[in-house]
Amino acid sequence: MGFGSYDESEQKDQESDFDEDDGVNVHENSHEGEISFDSDASQDELLDQLNDIKNSGDDDE
Repeated sequence: MGFGSYDESEQKDQESDFDEDDGVNVHENSHEGEISFDSDASQDELLDQLNDIKNSGDDDE
């Protein structure tokens, strides 16, 4: 049962030809700040809406 030929000499001394500056900067689009929105609804009204949304999912089961 063979898995094909394997030449260890091809695996030795491999040189990487890449520039570290070409990498992806994961913080390139990071933003710090605040977010806010205004609503005319009271806290109780918003909580009632949230409960309605939560309870509407129970009907599907």
